[in-house]
Amino acid sequence: MRVPRIHQAFVTCLVALVCAFVLAACGGGSGGGNGGQANALKTGATLGVMLTDAPACGFDAVYVTVRQVRVHRSADAEEDEDDDGWTNVNIDPPRKINLLDLNNGVAASLGEGPIGPGTYEQFRLVLVHNDEGALANSVVLSGTSTELPLETKKSGIKLVHEFTVGINERADVLLDFDACKSVVRRGHGHGHDNEDGKGTYFLKPVIKITPFLVNVNNTIQGVIAPTLLGSHVVISAQRNGVIAQSTAPNQYTGEFTLAQLDSGEYDLVVTADDHATALIRGVPAASSSTAMIGTSAQPFTLPHSASHTISGTITLNPVSAGTVILVTAKQAIVSGSYALVKSDSADLADANYALTLPAGAPLVGNYGSGSLPIALEPVPAAAGLYLIEGSAPGYTAQSVTKNLSSADVTQNATLVP
Repeated sequence: MRVPRIHQAFVTCLVALVCAFVLAACGGGSGGGNGGQANALKTGATLGVMLTDAPACGFDAVYVTVRQVRVHRSADAEEDEDDDGWTNVNIDPPRKINLLDLNNGVAASLGEGPIGPGTYEQFRLVLVHNDEGALANSVVLSGTSTELPLETKKSGIKLVHEFTVGINERADVLLDFDACKSVVRRGHGHGHDNEDGKGTYFLKPVIKITPFLVNVNNTIQGVIAPTLLGSHVVISAQRNGVIAQSTAPNQYTGEFTLAQLDSGEYDLVVTADDHATALIRGVPAASSSTAMIGTSAQPFTLPHSASHTISGTITLNPVSAGTVILVTAKQAIVSGSYALVKSDSADLADANYALTLPAGAPLVGNYGSGSLPIALEPVPAAAGLYLIEGSAPGYTAQSVTKNLSSADVTQNATLVP
């Protein structure tokens, strides 16, 4: 059984994009689709693929090594080197990337080039596989320094997303990699451990694909108080408990950036270990301005709170080996609207989960004119009350309200289709 912790990355305050994969440059095209690449040289059409990441639960590093990026016009196309519908780029030499460095707006480019005009429906990120003595894909647990193997599919990471690029046009997409939901453990403490007793880790990618708007800012920024920086702070822009984007602050300066948000207003939710949760309503994301939630002179802070843990097992009936079960804890801080406080995946082998959550009253405030400091008021009626939900692909989600205000709680469930 594991108790999740939220990673705090060392990052700099840039725009929220990373790793521009653009086809036909960076080592040149290979395999199928060369005709499409040659045609692209005549048309000037370009595709950019950006990769970013949310904070990850329980890890100080999540490494993947990318050797190739592929796109296809069909969402159903299989991984076949002889299929002429693929357009490829080889990353030479392959790049080993710590996904957790791609948090809070760090940017790094792997190349740029042309693509044939038209409509595409599928991406594949092809990874180098782990060989004996060389870990291409690995994780480092929080507070440790040893890389542990991360198993990946040999077919690469398949992503279905339709986009169209015209002659002399450029299309950019953002791949938002959620390492917290994507890295799952099997068998910690139940006979399936590695020799070091740390368990086995699998990459089950959860990636959201959205357009990347090159000339649109749509940013929420701020500074977290230095006293919170050792408490695994997570800042997220949410709408009714659904996270649009999340980040961790710079571990030295406390600065954070949420960029490339869709225009509109958000609930900004701030969480930290052993501290109360805060929700700020009506925070705007617009290209004409940047919403500020704290400065170096007036950093954002949270009061201390006791914590309690909800744990148990969530099983599947019928059993589905390798299916990831996600457990989330949401809180009705604002009447009729929820804020997601924490989530994690259950162990693949024993289905155990554990979420440690604030027991004290959450705080709520309004962005208003944006004057600082933002006034926050406690919501005693919501103290320790959480909507706990278990879900898995192909199964009906189950939820229950539990009170963690005074003690730890055990909650088991079985999901059915």
